[in-house]
Amino acid sequence: MKLLIVIDMQNDFIDGALGTNEAVAIVPAVAEKIKKARSEGIPVVFTRDTHHENYLESQEGKNLPVVHCVEGSDGWQISSRLEVGDSRIFDKPSFGSMELAEYVASLQNLEEIELVGLCTGICVISNAFILKAKLPEVRITVDSSCCACVTPQSHETALSAMKLCQINVIA
Repeated sequence: MKLLIVIDMQNDFIDGALGTNEAVAIVPAVAEKIKKARSEGIPVVFTRDTHHENYLESQEGKNLPVVHCVEGSDGWQISSRLEVGDSRIFDKPSFGSMELAEYVASLQNLEEIELVGLCTGICVISNAFILKAKLPEVRITVDSSCCACVTPQSHETALSAMKLCQINVIA
């Protein structure tokens, strides 16, 4: 079995508070990847970066003082250009999700996990590493054409780091 995980494809990361041209550019490819996965019977789950009004008081907020993905706000929503359907959504208060890893570990006959989304060098890499640690014998793939980061350079740096840790990177 294969699983597609869509990481933090939220309005604030696409064209909102922390949006980039690169993030905007991958939306059609991510939408197509989701559509193709569903047509092949591959389950799709999403993560959603989730902060609260006290974000700036958190460690993350002190290091990245840009309010974003506040629960219930428009920026927190997954892009309407992506078909969420009845997919499970994991709200996560930090870069990686232990809840997601526990869920994925509970799946029977899992052979491959594919990750797409935002931001390659923060939340994609964090979840890829958590999943690799939790499931070292499951193939983990990141589709670089369906990911973006703060800068093209940070995107490439994250892809290189994932390759070093035996995460399959495709384009």
